[in-house]
Amino acid sequence: MRKDLLISPSHSKMWLLIVTFHLFFTPSQALICQAYGSVYEVEKAYLADLIVYKELSESAADIVVYEQQNRLYADKPGMWYFEEKKDFARFKIYFTHKKSEADFIIYFTEFESFAGCSR
Repeated sequence: MRKDLLISPSHSKMWLLIVTFHLFFTPSQALICQAYGSVYEVEKAYLADLIVYKELSESAADIVVYEQQNRLYADKPGMWYFEEKKDFARFKIYFTHKKSEADFIIYFTEFESFAGCSR
């Protein structure tokens, strides 16, 4: 049955379309894991470097984030320090209320050892 699907020209085009979509529109794990350091939260999505959705469940998140109290300790994936001035931030983020608009999904943890890339 599966061999017949791959042989059919219309199904081959569909598979090619799906693979292309995932290659170009799904954020790579490398990009997600580079999201660490000082962060500044912006009010408008067009001002942000990254658009994120805050999830209530750790299992559904792309990255688990721990909010550091000192900028110097935010040096690993998932370690964020929220800046008050945008000029000192490594990147700017916007928190969206719609999961479909987000570049990736985050979960805030209370434990530093749990922070990092989850997938």
